[in-house]
Amino acid sequence: MNLQGPGMAEPVISVRDLVVEFVTRRGVLRAIDGVSFEIAKGEVLGVVGESGAGKSVTGAAIIGLIEPPGRIAGGEIRLEGARIDNLPAEAMRRIRGRRIGMIFQDPLTSLNPLYRVGDQLVETILTHTGLSPRAARARAIDLLAEVGIPAPERRIDGYPHEFSGGMRQRVVIALALCAEPDFIIADEPTTALDVSVQAQIIALIRRLCRERGTAVMLVTHDMGVIAETADRVAVMYAGRIAEIGPVRDVVKHPLHPYAKGLMGAIPTLASEAEELVQIPGAMPRLDRIPPGCAFNPRCALAIARCRTERPEPIAPHPAIARREHVEPGHRVACHLAEAPQ
Repeated sequence: MNLQGPGMAEPVISVRDLVVEFVTRRGVLRAIDGVSFEIAKGEVLGVVGESGAGKSVTGAAIIGLIEPPGRIAGGEIRLEGARIDNLPAEAMRRIRGRRIGMIFQDPLTSLNPLYRVGDQLVETILTHTGLSPRAARARAIDLLAEVGIPAPERRIDGYPHEFSGGMRQRVVIALALCAEPDFIIADEPTTALDVSVQAQIIALIRRLCRERGTAVMLVTHDMGVIAETADRVAVMYAGRIAEIGPVRDVVKHPLHPYAKGLMGAIPTLASEAEELVQIPGAMPRLDRIPPGCAFNPRCALAIARCRTERPEPIAPHPAIARREHVEPGHRVACHLAEAPQ
């Protein structure tokens, strides 16, 4: 079955009705509640939302890094059609790094400060490929060159502290590419970098995605990064996807009140407003999700139905979605959007 619709490729990653829960003294807290999406080969899906929306937890669930007291309590995750959410730990470890790569926010969490970057790259290559140590070192040098590290033959023997923040992030990207994975999760990969370096890293991720055909899930809170990099964007709120669609549609014609608030808060050079627009209130705690639509206490447009009935989760494929607006693939979970447009 083609999850992407007529004329589009089968998805590399497919998430259906994902539920992630954490068992605490306060009871079972649901961090992810019915999330569904798919990402095709060579596509970048941006996932955006405030802190606590569930972005990073979704990525951790896909790569198999949800640990007790957390658990995947429902749904399924498929990598090129094969289910991976129910695999034994050892089988998942073989997939992690080889077929799914990860780029973390802080490169120092991915790099061991006591080892040369070359040793870390070579070890990863040897773990996931059948190359000899000599061939693995040559490949590590090639990867450093590919991600823009100058003089890679010399820098391969440097330690992480000898690299700038931007260069360390490039090394982390090289680590993620070691085994030529089918899918990469980039979790806030530019947050700790200055603006000029951010642009370089984003351009690098975009280029590598296109050249290698790698599917990418880009987790961020920065809509500017999403607009520059992603093909589609999923807006998350309180553990659910509130809206998903092509970047140009969601940015220019957001349908969910929360998405509209996020877009309205983006400053522009053409804006004459003296103050930035902000969404009132804050993301609800997991143990205090309000009844009805989780966004209703902050929504100026909320109606009585919004306070009692939660919108159904967005389906994973436009053809089976209940609500479809603007163009195929742009979907929203909002009672207000059910009215004719």
